[in-house]
Amino acid sequence: MKKIHIILMIVILTGFVLPGAYAMKHLPEERGKALFNDPTFAGGKIACNSCHPDGQGLEDAATKKQLMTPAGPADSLEEAINLCIVNASKGSAIDTDSAQMKDLVAYIRSLGEKRPEGKKVPGH
Repeated sequence: MKKIHIILMIVILTGFVLPGAYAMKHLPEERGKALFNDPTFAGGKIACNSCHPDGQGLEDAATKKQLMTPAGPADSLEEAINLCIVNASKGSAIDTDSAQMKDLVAYIRSLGEKRPEGKKVPGH
């Protein structure tokens, strides 16, 4: 009986400690990439990755003052993300100050950092 209590306590403690330790190791751009690839994110129907495979076409998005989306112009990356969530994914806009928005922005910024210096993106 005592062994069962000890095992149960270990299982319970592991359940509380491991998820927190695991989550702390993820970088914002990794969390943003997971959101980018989630078709149900923000109540949507398709993932951002459906229109932008591996972030294609967004390599310079974080450095632009104004972005053009299929839904029209956006004055910030956050506004462009919400336009895409609402119009392309058919989801609900997210708070521009939310952790999710910051993670998505971090992922999109990382796309430009991964491109070799001076290499042009096809079609841009």
